[in-house]
Amino acid sequence: MRILVVNPNTTASMTERIGACAQAAASEGTTVRAVNPGMGPASIESHYDEALAVPGLLAEIARGEADGVDGYVVACFGDPGLDAARELATGPVVGIAEAAMRTATYLGRGFSVVTTLGRTCGRAWDLAERYGVQRFCRAVRACEIPVLDLDDPGSDARGVITEECRRAVAEDGSDAIVLGCAGMADLCTDISARIGVPVVDGVTAATRTVESLVALGLRTGARGEFAAPRPKTYTGLLRDFTIA
Repeated sequence: MRILVVNPNTTASMTERIGACAQAAASEGTTVRAVNPGMGPASIESHYDEALAVPGLLAEIARGEADGVDGYVVACFGDPGLDAARELATGPVVGIAEAAMRTATYLGRGFSVVTTLGRTCGRAWDLAERYGVQRFCRAVRACEIPVLDLDDPGSDARGVITEECRRAVAEDGSDAIVLGCAGMADLCTDISARIGVPVVDGVTAATRTVESLVALGLRTGARGEFAAPRPKTYTGLLRDFTIA
């Protein structure tokens, strides 16, 4: 089985770390390849960033299709471009926020999301509602850490995130924590050991979810809304996205 993990931002060092976490979670016999677009934002921390990350994400999905990939992970907690990617892909496409939140509902009565910047909290709440898990989500907490600080070995991001997770357990009454950024993927095990509750990383949860769907022979329904896009011409900067 071949899974493509797409980090929609352009920071290659973060992509490498995300890929290592995904491969470590995968079953024997599953090959995971992590990629990032050659165009787009260095990190995704706003609606503007998210919108401009989508063309690069879709280009990587299209390359995966040409390469015969079995399934895909969208490795950004805003799940940008998820619906569009499902229109393009033959196999299943899973976003890390969806996978992490759904997984956390199996682990107790409630979970808290611990994310990067406060300005992204509204998006996390929107996704919890979309995925039908809002009643399980006790809180969305921001650490006020820019995404690229997660990639800085001199940053105290790990300590700040750990303490916010600890406060979430104490103050929100949550039974599990969802880490709200793909760049936090490698922190999961350590934080769980320190705070004593399950900590869910969306990259690994999505990788396993895609594996399960492929193994079951399941993919996104291609009738109606998620049928392949109608052929049409795109112009200007998007001319390479024309669908024949």
